[in-house]
Amino acid sequence: MRKIIPYHPYLVALAKKLRKNMTYGEIALWREIKNKKMGVRFSRQIPIDKYIVDFYCKDLKLAIEVDGSIHFRAGQPEKDRLRQERLESLGVCLVRFSDLDIKNNLSGVLKELKREIENINPTPSPSREGKIKKYD
Repeated sequence: MRKIIPYHPYLVALAKKLRKNMTYGEIALWREIKNKKMGVRFSRQIPIDKYIVDFYCKDLKLAIEVDGSIHFRAGQPEKDRLRQERLESLGVCLVRFSDLDIKNNLSGVLKELKREIENINPTPSPSREGKIKKYD
């Protein structure tokens, strides 16, 4: 059974608003990960603790952040680092992609995301049942 991470209730209304106003990068990535296209279910704009993550897979505790230009302004990298540390302390794995990477190299972003998913949730190796051992 997966553990639900608490969040501040006031973030629910903001998360709904953000779902209606996604950036181009968020829309492009969402098209590729919704409906279990990556093998796992992601949700959009999910409150966790005192933050809202762009995409979240509850089963893997995997969050995806799409960093637009605001993330490169003075002081923002430090805020992002503190946010990431807090989410990781709650057991969340956070993966970041820049909006530009999604626009210019979506296939590369999807490959990296697939690697992250496989690292967290490895595919079981095929069963060896049915193999006949020969003894001399």
